This record gives sequence, structure tokens and C-alpha cells, in this order.
Amino acid sequence: MTTKTLTFGLLLSTLFATSASAQMKIERLAHDNCNIRVAASEQSKYLLLPIEDKAPEANIRVIANNDLQRTINVRLAQNKVDYYVPFLLDEFRGKELVLSATLNIDRSNRGGVGADVRLKDIRLSDTFDSSNKEKFRPAFHHTPEYAWMNDPNGMFYLDGVWHLFYQYNPYGSMWGNMNWGHSTSTDLINWKHEPIALAPDAHGTIFSGSCVVDKDGTAGFGKGAVIALYTSATATPRGDIQFQSLAYSTDGGHTFKKYEGNPILTADIADFRDPNMFWNEDIKAWNLIMSAGQEMRIYSSPNLKDWHEESRFGLNLGCHGGVWECPDLMKLPVEGSKESKWVLIGNINPGFIFGGSATQYFVGDFDGHKFTVDDEARYQNGNALWQDYGKDHYATVSFSNAPDGRHPMIAWMSNWEYANDVPTMQYRSSNSIVRDAYLYKVGKDYFLGSRPAPEYNNAGLDKTVKVKGSCTIKLSNAEGDEAVIIYDQKAMTLTFDRSKCGQTDFSQNFATKTTAPVHRKLTSIRIFIDNSSVEVFGNNGEVVLTNLVFPKSPLTIMK
Repeated sequence: MTTKTLTFGLLLSTLFATSASAQMKIERLAHDNCNIRVAASEQSKYLLLPIEDKAPEANIRVIANNDLQRTINVRLAQNKVDYYVPFLLDEFRGKELVLSATLNIDRSNRGGVGADVRLKDIRLSDTFDSSNKEKFRPAFHHTPEYAWMNDPNGMFYLDGVWHLFYQYNPYGSMWGNMNWGHSTSTDLINWKHEPIALAPDAHGTIFSGSCVVDKDGTAGFGKGAVIALYTSATATPRGDIQFQSLAYSTDGGHTFKKYEGNPILTADIADFRDPNMFWNEDIKAWNLIMSAGQEMRIYSSPNLKDWHEESRFGLNLGCHGGVWECPDLMKLPVEGSKESKWVLIGNINPGFIFGGSATQYFVGDFDGHKFTVDDEARYQNGNALWQDYGKDHYATVSFSNAPDGRHPMIAWMSNWEYANDVPTMQYRSSNSIVRDAYLYKVGKDYFLGSRPAPEYNNAGLDKTVKVKGSCTIKLSNAEGDEAVIIYDQKAMTLTFDRSKCGQTDFSQNFATKTTAPVHRKLTSIRIFIDNSSVEVFGNNGEVVLTNLVFPKSPLTIMK
């Protein structure tokens, strides 16, 4: 790596050098502020910012030729450098760039004057090394190239390519500065990292949303345009503001232009986010489902811009332990029959029976205007049906425009109880494998199944155990770490215990055992084991448990 290195200074009370080179200089300002100046003539590609995860956030205003471009929050290193993140300089080429930083410093035990703040080595560089440096990075699950990722959003399929967008903080491995990251794949296993698709603007940061292929050009941006709806989120002194915005792509989803008429949908509540839209052939119009506090709101539109509220769902049904998020609504076939039913997905945080965040669902009917569950008794008194009974399966949503009538779904493989604390730094968080959603029926009750996508069938990533009754499967390594899968046929339960599997002390909520109900006797247990996760599928998707693990070495022994 070719770098030009600048030592930021050991004491903030000491004046910074006014110039380190002709290309960059640091200016000390009043109190705990400083300017990082990059000259218009500078040709480096990146400004590398040193990060310390335990440091408080510094607020940085990005100013080019005296105009405010954006504001970001960065945990600039004070005591040690955990890793670096790149600030891309390309778009500011030929402009005088100033990063004006307000440093958040705890002076409570330092006597006030002369606060000792160690901010090490801000660097100009032509390259940024994002090669894997961490043993827990998955071998076959999607992860960001570097930094933080949470909810998947905006996924679609077009011309042989799967597009996966996700909530992304490019300036650190903890939540913040939400953008839409972007990756593509032709096989759902190998992913290519693409440039950021949607970045914050004057309306706020970019929260979750969805994409559709507008085949008939109903939105007015041409036939086949990819339309994105997303939540614009702004924090104000009186609370958060959230409304829905639109962007469109005419190159197959690789680049987007934001609609000049944003916002396109507003509401009278603070938690109003995660728009998920789809074409409903039954009514020959678009439908949209939104999370709104602890319910869902359903809309219709002829053109993806003008939305009419049709109905609301969920206030007295399902789990309400936390805010509802990341909805989905889809029509699925019932296996072994000619019947189809509608499934409404409602992710929730917190509220899961084993703590933290998870995905609940409802089965019923939808006429394009109102969703009605089949049996309200299944969802009353706080009862919920959970799509996955592991600790690490959240923000589940489906790919639109999938081939062959499929409804592939993917989740964020983490839990808000400890997502910011898991023992990785270069990157943080991964996605589950993709699962195809379907319904199956036991007696009078419908259940949501999610089997591994067929793309994994011949990839050699999984192991299948034939089951003829109660059994225990132990996954371990030479160091003695152990994850245990227990099927109790008499109790009709499937359990995953990770309490003795490697590193667990980063959170009191991690060393857990979770148990799923089994609705039909199991004949097989299919297991996907990666460097930091285990996904267990009973009867190839009738019951699923997804869990992170952080063993000393991979779990290569199965007994």
C-alpha cells in the first residue's frame, strides 16, 4: 500500500501542526474541534480514517468549496486503532475539501484542561486493503466487503443476476450512517461487491425498502426500469422523522437516480418505515405494505408514486414486545395441494421468545385491500408463529421478480441483543443462506416452511442426517468447542445449544439454548456449517434454527 502518513497528535491541548504536507493539513479549533484539509490538487483515492470501536462518535461535516456535502458520524480512534475505513476522495477531485470534526471527549476524570486524546495516523492512500483478516468471516455466506451491515433490502432478480442491497455503514463496524450497500451474484453463493447504491441526502439517511422491475413502465421511467422505495430518516431534537422516497434505475439496478418529487408517502407517526411493494395480478395494481409502529399499513397504487391507504393490520394479533419492522406479503402454494394462501411477514425487535429480534408470520387471505388471518386464536394473547427459532434470523424479506414462481428469502444473521458486540471488527454481520418459502398444512393449521434454495443442492456446503427417532448430533472441533442439536420425537421439539461453543463472553445473552416445535415427525436434519454459523433444517425446511457460533476453530467433527 502506497501511503502518505500523518500523525494526528498526542494531546488535543497541543496545537496540531498547521501542515503535514502540501496535500493535507490539520487545524486545531476551539474546544474539541479540528479541520482535516485535503488540497484540490491531491490525487490520492482515499483518506483512511482510524477507528476505535469503543471510542465515542465524532461528528464530521464534509465541506467541499465551502458547501456542506454531508454529515457522518465516525468513531475516530483515541487510544488505539482497531481498523481503518476509507473515505473516497474521487467525487471531490479538484475541490478544496474540509472534514470538520467535532470530537466527543469524556473529560470527567481528566481535570478538564489538557485532555489526552490519541487519534492515530490519518492517511492519504491510493489503495485500501479489504482482504480478509478475520477467522470468523464466512466462507459461503454473504458479508460486506468491510464495515457494518444489517437488514437486507431491495433484493430482486433480473437477467440471470441476483441483486442484494443492505443497510450499510461504510465508516465503521457498528450501526450508523445508513446507506444501501449492494452486492450481486449469479449463483447465490459467490457475491460481487458493487458500489454503494443509495447514499444519504438532504432528506436523511437511507433506511430499508424494496425494489421491483416495472415491466410495463407504470411509474413513467420506461419499461423495465427498476424502482426502489426506501425510508428517508432524519433525527431531529424532537425525535426521528421517517417518510418514504423513490429512486429509479434504467441500467438494471446498478445505478439509481432519486426522484425529484420525494417524499412520496408520509404518515403521522415516528416509526413509519421499510416499504415493501409488489405487483398484485388479482387487482392489476401495485400493493405496498409498511411497518407503522406496532402494526402494518397496506396501500395500493397504479404507478408506484401515488399511494392510497387500504387497510391496517396487527394491533391485537401476534407478538408486540417491540417495534414491527421489515414487512413482506406474498401468495404461496400449499404443498401437496392445489391451494394457495397469503403470508404476512412481520419482523419484530425485541419480542422473540428467546430474547431480542426475530421474524413472526401470519397466514390468511388478501384481496388487494385487506389482509385477514385464517384463525385469530393462533395469534391472540401475545402468541406468535416464528419463521426461525434460532437466535440469529432477523429482517427476513424476499427477492422480487424471482424466476419459476419462487419466493426466495434472506435474513440478517444476527440479533440486536449483541449485534454491535460480536467478535469481529474488519466486517460485522452476515446474511443467512437464501431459503425458498412455501406453506405446508398439518391438520387445519398452515405453517411457513423455508427450504435451502436449490442453488445449494450440489455445492457440497451441507450435511444431511437421516432421522428415525429421537437423536443428538454434536458438532465440535479439536479444541473441545461443541454445538449440540437435539431432536426429541416424544416432545416433538428440535433444540440447538451453543452455550459451550467457543467465544460467548461478549454478551450475557449469547450462550443460549433455543427450542423449536416440530409439527410433523422428522425424517431428516440438514445442517449448513460455516466459520461462524450453523443453520439447521428439519425435514428440509419445515422447522429451522439459525445461530451464530464463534469457535476456536471450525466445527469439522460431527457425531
